[in-house]
Amino acid sequence: METSHGLTRPDRKTIEKNRRIHMKALYSKLLSLLPTPSSQQEGGAVTLADRLNEAINYIKRMQEMLERMQKRKRQLTGSAGTASEVATASRSPKIDVQDLRSGLRVIVVISPCDHHLIFCEVVRVLGAEGVDIITASYAVVGDRAFHTIQFLAPKNGTGEADQLMGRLKKAIHA
Repeated sequence: METSHGLTRPDRKTIEKNRRIHMKALYSKLLSLLPTPSSQQEGGAVTLADRLNEAINYIKRMQEMLERMQKRKRQLTGSAGTASEVATASRSPKIDVQDLRSGLRVIVVISPCDHHLIFCEVVRVLGAEGVDIITASYAVVGDRAFHTIQFLAPKNGTGEADQLMGRLKKAIHA
C-alpha cells in the first residue's frame, strides 16, 4: 500500500479482487432473477457469455410480451383509435346475455356518465319480462362502467338469451 499525505490506499491487486467479488455478486443476483436455462437443465456446462446472452434474450422477450399485453389492454378498454372512435365507443353500451343453468346473466358495459340511467332501464325491462333478480352489481373502471345482473327467468324455450338481448338493446338504444 502506498501512502499519500498520511492516507493509505489499497494496492491494485486488492482493488481488482474487490471488483471481481462485486461483479460475482451482481452476476449471481442476475442469475437468480432468470428462469433456469434449457442447457443447464440438460446437464450441459454453461459459460458466462452463454448465460449473459440468455439473459439478454429473456429480457427482450419479456419486453415484447409487455408491449403486446399493453396493446391488447388498450384494445380491450377501447382506448385504441382516434378520439372520436373512443368517444363513440364509450357512449354506445355493449350488452351480453349469458345463459346459465340457474338462469341468465346480463353484462352491460357503458360509459360511467349515464350508467345509472341505463342500469335502471335494464332493470325495468327485466321487471317487464317477469324475472326475479338474484344479484346486481356494478363497478366503474376508468372510462367504463360494468353492470352484472344475474336473475331467474321463465324458461320460454331455446333462444331466450338472444330474444332478451334484442329487447334490452332496443330499450337502451331507444
